[in-house]
Amino acid sequence: MTKPASLTHNQQIVYDVLSGTDTPKTAYEILDTDIARENGLKAPLTIYRALDSLLDKALVHRIESLNAFIACDHGPHPEPAAFLICRICKKTSEITLENCKEVFVATARKNKFLIEHVNIEMTGMCAGCTSEIKK
Repeated sequence: MTKPASLTHNQQIVYDVLSGTDTPKTAYEILDTDIARENGLKAPLTIYRALDSLLDKALVHRIESLNAFIACDHGPHPEPAAFLICRICKKTSEITLENCKEVFVATARKNKFLIEHVNIEMTGMCAGCTSEIKK
């Protein structure tokens, strides 16, 4: 994996784990990976600290409904992200909502509300799981 600028050793390990999968991982699932164990990560707090820093750097996203994390597919971006989450296999795809930011901001402003974070999650079935069910 390529190292994003200015990551600590622990942040890089957590980022590598999340970059190597298309399903969100909880902190405990990250801790339970070979790469984390081989690099001496043993405490959940270590994982949570790395995740907090990666969230601040916009390199990972938190999937609220799963209480899990996934690497950002697009790098830091100003537009809101949305996630397509397969309810069967948990494969998660990130999409950006390039044309929606203005609508969100205008709606919030109309309601005298200041948006701090937008997280949209859509649950359904991915193409692979859909084709398996049709068989």
